Amino acid sequence: MKKTLIIVLLIVILPVLLSCSQDTQQKLIRKKIEYFDGDFMVTFVSGGQHIKQWTVKNGKITTMAEKGYYFFWARNENGKKFYVQTPIARTYVEQIK
Repeated sequence: MKKTLIIVLLIVILPVLLSCSQDTQQKLIRKKIEYFDGDFMVTFVSGGQHIKQWTVKNGKITTMAEKGYYFFWARNENGKKFYVQTPIARTYVEQIK
């Protein structure tokens, strides 16, 4: 069932993504992130250097593209949750496997 769904999604979505401009592809990819639940590494970059990194475990990252930010809950070294808002333009989100 899962394999069939993935194949159907690839057949439908892949041609659409390939025909879109790079800017449109990035917007679609960023929108997709808000639907994932999982483990993520979020990195904020400024001036070519990594400034901050957060790990989101079993969580969700939401975008508000019109405002230009990612929103998520992360945990500090003591395990306490805290809210993070970071600009989309200077942030990279990677799914951790």
